[in-house]
Amino acid sequence: MTLGAKVADTIDRDSYIPAYVQLADILRQQIAAGVFKPGDQLPSEAQLCRRYNVSPMTVRRVINMLVDEGVVVAIQGRGTFVKPIELGTAFFSLQDFQNLFTNQEESRVKLLETRILTADQRTAQKLAVEPGRRVVFIRRLIFQTGQPVLYHKEYLVYDPYRPLIEAEMEVTSLYGLFSGKGTNLKWGELSIEATVLTEEEAELLKSSAGTAAFRLEHIFYDFEDHPVSWGWFICPSNRLRFRTTVGVRGKERTG
Repeated sequence: MTLGAKVADTIDRDSYIPAYVQLADILRQQIAAGVFKPGDQLPSEAQLCRRYNVSPMTVRRVINMLVDEGVVVAIQGRGTFVKPIELGTAFFSLQDFQNLFTNQEESRVKLLETRILTADQRTAQKLAVEPGRRVVFIRRLIFQTGQPVLYHKEYLVYDPYRPLIEAEMEVTSLYGLFSGKGTNLKWGELSIEATVLTEEEAELLKSSAGTAAFRLEHIFYDFEDHPVSWGWFICPSNRLRFRTTVGVRGKERTG
């Protein structure tokens, strides 16, 4: 919605949409259209009640919604103000990354290597085990529509009482991880950094050594908060893009 566009300013009492949802949408659109700019104070609770013929409880619910969404900030004793854009609070999703695993018919995981190693100093530190302890090392190559798009290396804590099965090593753990199903993981830490492809990575990904790429490192924890897996994905930069929206994006109200 552009500045000067018509902004809805009434609550439709015949609509199936609750009044508080309509009012929140009205205020969002007014902010998106520039009726209220960053730093501007919104009308008071009493003013909103009179203007839209709603109860104080409805107005407070709307303000709390907008605060939770990061659209406004409420300052006790002063009022409610439109929140300026803060790039430092932006969140980027891994949707493009997840899309590589969404369609199992188009994507395929090839197991390149799996073996038991003794943990070196760095691996032991990441997995919170003693150096020299046995760990499982796995290398995978992920294809989409027949083309290699991701190279994955992973170290897992070796547990002789919980042997890895072929399905876990090849596909299940990865698809489960990105679908939220079939995993026994409680939480994880992810970090993304820029890198360039090594000779090995470039050969597997059918690219050139030195090509720009992303390295997505992960550590996953079980329900006792013990690390069970550490590894990283390598993805050529032309295969992955990170997007987000900051500020309030205008849209037409329906209903």
